[in-house]
Amino acid sequence: METASCSILYTLRFSANTMTASMNNNKLYYETSLPRNRLCLLPSFPSAFPRNFNFRGKNLQLNGFAAFSSPSSAQNQNPSQELAVLLEVDGVLMDAYRLGNRQAFNLAFQKLGLDCANWTEPVYSDLLRRSADNEERMLMLYFNRIGWPTSLPTSEKEAFVKSVLREKKIALEELMLKSLPLRPGVENFIDDACNKGIPVIILASYSKSGDKIARSIVQRLGHERLSKIKVIGNEEVEKSLYGQLVFGKAMTSSLDEQLAKEARKAASAEKQRIAKEVASILKVSVDIDTSSSESLEKIVAALRAGAEIAGIPVYKCILIAGSKSGVAGAEQIGMPRVVLRSSFTSRAEFPSANAIMDGFGGADLTISKLCQKRWS
Repeated sequence: METASCSILYTLRFSANTMTASMNNNKLYYETSLPRNRLCLLPSFPSAFPRNFNFRGKNLQLNGFAAFSSPSSAQNQNPSQELAVLLEVDGVLMDAYRLGNRQAFNLAFQKLGLDCANWTEPVYSDLLRRSADNEERMLMLYFNRIGWPTSLPTSEKEAFVKSVLREKKIALEELMLKSLPLRPGVENFIDDACNKGIPVIILASYSKSGDKIARSIVQRLGHERLSKIKVIGNEEVEKSLYGQLVFGKAMTSSLDEQLAKEARKAASAEKQRIAKEVASILKVSVDIDTSSSESLEKIVAALRAGAEIAGIPVYKCILIAGSKSGVAGAEQIGMPRVVLRSSFTSRAEFPSANAIMDGFGGADLTISKLCQKRWS
């Protein structure tokens, strides 16, 4: 712990002049959310991609973003390291919203003997929209509408919801392993990126289905393909430099920061408690979502860890997103973002996305288009 802390403190003492140092395979680069105010961190570990990894891809040119290199231009020394692709799992590798989650919920209902509960696609889509993707809230909304099991005491509703989610997770894992296909064209897209020497990162850590299930989906890509890409799960995020800084693994937060964090948690818990008290008096159901800021923090950590492992600055990585939360996280740190529509997001609007595509290949999303695109 002492060694890690010293290493990071040493990193943070670099002056602004150091930020013009040439890029090489033993350095990872960070930047703040504004591209003009980037911070260069030089951790003690090398990029996760091997030194002999052949990066032959074209440059991604971003309008308004200056290249992060010295006057001698590291671009010319290794031009294809100007782009990395980060892929979400939900809605990108697999259309899990329609094919996976809904079926898994219905299987969970059957397993628990809830014969009256069945989610059609319209019902599922409506619940997703109204709950902002919060699965516990989806169940609360649904059973408030159709009625809770008659034998269930009011005090046990929360435990009941958790039991449904446990069964749903088991059912979803079985579906992912056995029957659900990857999105058409995703394998060719990844192959094209690898052939051009462009790092490909799969983001499993903030998948709605959970890290374990997301990894089982990724396994569908095949051993040879997996050997050429990197998967970012919870463990990889925690071990990344950004993860160590944010989650306190390598550097202890100041007392003020710790107190502020605990105060925010206490305030959120108190809001929820008061809401439940008022709800019991009015005999209505009230739920306050206090997880959005924590969820965004987790997404940002995963995105930065992905950029770190790819060895590419955040503003030169492109997130292929299937969720609004992923787009929001990428926007916060200045990462370009392309939305790949799924059955759930077919009518959704993504005003902060740089581009919106319907699928992989052909007239839709290709590596060539990413390399040639100029973001405004």
